[in-house]
Amino acid sequence: MNAIILTAVFGVILMFIGVFAKSKTLPRWVAIGGLSLTLLTAVQEMVAGNSFFRFNHHEMLRFENFNLLFIVIALAVTLIFFLLSGSEIEKAGPHVGEYFALIFFVLCGVSLVATFNTLLMLFIGVEIMSIPLYILTGSDKRNLKSNEAALKYFLMGAFSTGIMLMGITFLYGGNSNASFFIDKINIGVGTMPVLMAFGVLFIMVSLSFKVSAAPFHFWTPDVYDGAPTVFTSFMSTVVKAAGFFAFIRLFEHSFGSVQDQWQRLVLFITIATLLVGNITAVFQQSVKRMLAYSSIAQAGFMMLAVFALNNKAKEGILLYAAAYSLATIGIFGVLTKMNDFTIDGFNGLARKQPLMAFCATVFLLSLTGVPLTAGFQSKFFMLMAAVENGHHIWLVIVAVLFAAVSAYYYFRVIQAMYFKAPHQEEETNELSSSFKLMLGIIAGLVILIGIYPELILGWLYH
Repeated sequence: MNAIILTAVFGVILMFIGVFAKSKTLPRWVAIGGLSLTLLTAVQEMVAGNSFFRFNHHEMLRFENFNLLFIVIALAVTLIFFLLSGSEIEKAGPHVGEYFALIFFVLCGVSLVATFNTLLMLFIGVEIMSIPLYILTGSDKRNLKSNEAALKYFLMGAFSTGIMLMGITFLYGGNSNASFFIDKINIGVGTMPVLMAFGVLFIMVSLSFKVSAAPFHFWTPDVYDGAPTVFTSFMSTVVKAAGFFAFIRLFEHSFGSVQDQWQRLVLFITIATLLVGNITAVFQQSVKRMLAYSSIAQAGFMMLAVFALNNKAKEGILLYAAAYSLATIGIFGVLTKMNDFTIDGFNGLARKQPLMAFCATVFLLSLTGVPLTAGFQSKFFMLMAAVENGHHIWLVIVAVLFAAVSAYYYFRVIQAMYFKAPHQEEETNELSSSFKLMLGIIAGLVILIGIYPELILGWLYH
């Protein structure tokens, strides 16, 4: 509850700062201070089990270790994002206060998505999380690609919202308890009623759109490529992880008893997502667009958690949320300092900026899933979840093969940085000491979590 209230309050405060304050740096420091306070209260709520804000929410929200730990991860990752790329947000446009306010409203939606206990709160959380992103995507009004990306995102998002509402309607009309509470959606065992089957299908399609899973991924490359780079790193990490959290929470509590009836559909979505994301990323020359397709491939690995729906899957999605978010925010932070987003633009980066090249290598290795990185641990837990589910060991083999494919396009960037001569006329933007420090800290966290995953998972069972 602390995170829900405080993110909304600081969002409003930053809106007023954006209107009345002329300083461009003030919103950043208020945002960092506000998010630090929110993170501390969220940790306190997770450890002590009580909230500073107590309202009668009529059991429409549920606060457990699993939920609260995800909120802490989301807030911590966003704080790191502010510290690393806050200055880039200031350069995104004239409305700096509003940009930070919108990010806080997104975090409010993320907190609701993490704690919803009814279908109505799920819908409200998804919309609070999504609507500010449409605005952030089109924040660079002078860029036609940004305008196009915002329009595509809005239209496709509105369409998926309609599908979600239709799914909720079918689930409400088809369940014998006539309840929106996820624990009271009585599907029972055996064959699902037709209304319930349509409800499950529509909800699955809508959430697949939110997490950019194939074949509902078509908006992702254009939106990620057209949006300002600094906002792309945020929407492709915390928001995507929240979508998967909603996926797992809803399907575990409402549809777990009939898992065998919808699992094959999830199986198809998982394989299609791994195939489309990895194969398409191989042919990209723009690193930013390659990362957009690789985010689809990473979504395929995260879909294994929805497929398995066991304790290992829940542990894996928490690790994935931290590992994938840290590595992606780090590599996008590097990208904001590049003048050329193509792979050739990275030629010889290790000679010009050795620290940045080393950190970028750590992030890319983590995204690949190389041992001693957080990405390896998260992928390992996902594969273990699928193995424990049984009957589909071949799916694990397919996922490992696609992870090997991903090594090709990630290592192309590493090869360019270390084994190709730099273009003399190309220079990276000047790096501040604070940026280098944060980049080093993120790389250190990626390695630390890779060696010691209990750093995160230990809080789940404290």
